[in-house]
Amino acid sequence: MSNTSALSGISAFFENPITNFGKLAKSLLVPLIGLAIFLVCWEIGAKSVKTSLGAFPGPVAVYEQSINLINEHQAERDKEIDFIKRQEERNAKKLAKNPDAKVKIRPYTGNPTFFDQIGTSLITVLSGFILASLIAIPGGIMIGLNNTLYSALNPLIQLFKPVSPLAWLPLVTMVVSAVYVSNDPMFAKSFITSLITVSLCSLWPTLLNTAVGVSTISKDLQNVSQVLRLNWFTHVIKIVLPSAIPMIFTGLRLSLGIAWMVLIAAEMLAQNPGLGKFVWDEFQNGSSSSLGRIMVAVLVIGLIGFMLDRIMLFLQRKVSWDKTAITR
Repeated sequence: MSNTSALSGISAFFENPITNFGKLAKSLLVPLIGLAIFLVCWEIGAKSVKTSLGAFPGPVAVYEQSINLINEHQAERDKEIDFIKRQEERNAKKLAKNPDAKVKIRPYTGNPTFFDQIGTSLITVLSGFILASLIAIPGGIMIGLNNTLYSALNPLIQLFKPVSPLAWLPLVTMVVSAVYVSNDPMFAKSFITSLITVSLCSLWPTLLNTAVGVSTISKDLQNVSQVLRLNWFTHVIKIVLPSAIPMIFTGLRLSLGIAWMVLIAAEMLAQNPGLGKFVWDEFQNGSSSSLGRIMVAVLVIGLIGFMLDRIMLFLQRKVSWDKTAITR
C-alpha cells in the first residue's frame, strides 16, 4: 500500500511538474540558498575583522570549536564514570571486609560542560516562564473582565513593562540575599535570582494579551452565557478561555522569547551556571579560541529560541478550537 501511495505521489508531481517544482524550490531550495549566501558572506567578512584575540571566527572556526566542546563534554562524562566506578570498587572492598560497613556514593562535582550549561539555562528559563504564566494568565483574565481593575492597574503595567533586566537584577539579588537564607538551600541563590528576573521581565506580554483577548469576547458568546446563567467560574472556563486562547498564546510566545533573551543577561550577572555564564567566562578568558566558542553559544542560543517558539506554536495549534486559523 505504501508503494502505491509513493507511485501516486510521484505521478501527481509529474502531472504538473512546473508548478510542483516551483513549490518545492520555494520550500526547500530558497532557504538553502539563503543559508549558503549567509555562510559565504560570514566567512569573507570574518577574515577582514581583526580583534585583540585574532580574526573574527568564521563558519569553519566555529565548527571546529563546536567539535571541541563536544569532545570536552564527552571527556568530562568519562571522568564522571571513572569517579563513580572507583567509589563502587572501594565500597565493594569495604563490604567484603565488613558487611555492616556504611558506604555511599558521592556525586561527581566536576566543572559543568557546555551541554550541562545548556540544560541549566533551559531549566531556569522554563521555571521563570511557568512562574510568569501562572501570574499573568489569571491576572489578565481578572483585569480583562473588570474595566475598573484594568484602569487601576494599567499605569503600573505600563510603568514596569519596559524596565530592563539589568535594572531589576541588583534589586532582585539584594532581596533574594536577604530573604532566601538557609544553611541547606534547595536551590542556589544564583538560580533563584535568575528565575525571578526572568519572570519579572517576561510576564507583561502574556498579561496584556490575555486581558485584550478576554475583553474582546463577542457579544453573542456573552449573551449565551447569560441565557444559560453560568456562574463566574463556569463562564471563564467555558466561554472566556476558549475565546481568548489565540491571544493568550500570542502573549505566551512573546513572553517565552523575552524570557530566553533576558535569561542570558541575568545569568551573566548572577553567575548562574548556564549559557550566559559560559559566554561571560569565555569573554573573561580571552584565549585565541574564546571568540569561536562564544559564537557557538550565540548560534545555540538562537537555535534553542527558535525551537522554543516552534514548540509553543505546536501547542497553540493543538489547543486552539479554530483549526483553520493561520498561525506561523
